[in-house]
Amino acid sequence: MKKTFLLLTLLFATLSNAQLSDFKNVNFTKADNIAHLNANENLQSLPILSYKLTTKLSTDVEKFRAIYTWVCTNIKGDYKQHNTVSRKRNKFKYDSISLAEWNSEYKKKAFKKLLKHQKTMCTGYAYLIKELSILAGIECQIIDGFGRSVTSNIDTLETANHSWNAVKLNNKWYLCDATWSSGYMDGENTFISDYNSEYFLADPILFAKNHYPIDTKWLLNNEITSVNFLNAPLIYCEAFKYMAFPISTAKMNITVTKKTPVKFSFRSDTTIDLSKFSLVFYTGSFENKFPIETIMFLNGIITITTKFNWKGCYDVHLKIENDVVATYVIKVNDM
Repeated sequence: MKKTFLLLTLLFATLSNAQLSDFKNVNFTKADNIAHLNANENLQSLPILSYKLTTKLSTDVEKFRAIYTWVCTNIKGDYKQHNTVSRKRNKFKYDSISLAEWNSEYKKKAFKKLLKHQKTMCTGYAYLIKELSILAGIECQIIDGFGRSVTSNIDTLETANHSWNAVKLNNKWYLCDATWSSGYMDGENTFISDYNSEYFLADPILFAKNHYPIDTKWLLNNEITSVNFLNAPLIYCEAFKYMAFPISTAKMNITVTKKTPVKFSFRSDTTIDLSKFSLVFYTGSFENKFPIETIMFLNGIITITTKFNWKGCYDVHLKIENDVVATYVIKVNDM
């Protein structure tokens, strides 16, 4: 395949919504350095911590960046707490009053553990981001809703399973998710610190691919429906790296006929080498590639066409370079 570099243009005016690109001229090096220099600070006095993280920074976005980076790189995910909450959500699945009562009491224990051991789950991350921001004079909200990931995929919007933040900067609201920026749980249920900034002031359209708030005003004018959210392919943080917006297929679960061309389309506003695209599935730890029939760029859209030559069910992953950005489940029939 001939190496072709294409600058994919921004197609829709909605992409001008709140996002990190609003601050493309801001250098966050100083804010990140301050966060790292205060890595050994504890949570016994949040006002002092907020002061140390922000006092030497002149803009609210830099102050929020220092807070965000510190929280993401110093707070560890708590698998036991996650399991406890998951069990209770299942137990009180059809009893929202009992769940709310239990949750209110459990939050007190969870926040004490956060302050003492610097371990938590999503609600604790969102709580800490909010408290440190407010102490710095920055308006911030905790947003409860539904998150879709490999480990917490959902098929209904019954009980909220995730929390994140909205922050107001320069009179505009932005979205971020410190939990998913901080790291992940490995196969041994051990938290692995692996900071990424992809969910910092994230593009609201792409953010809504795996975050759906209970109060839909926090979609920030994004018109995604709950049905579209639940049926969409799984989108990973690496999609933010390339600003890859899936268009079609729009569903995660697809049934196709063997040897019939299948198209995957998306748009992006970054420069991407088309030779870096691949469609893969895994057998154990071994990666298998589906042959790409065609890949083309037209009117700002990249379209990849492939054929599935064998009957079966496949978890198909779209990769750009070495990063998986989306996952589909393809059922291939004979006819």
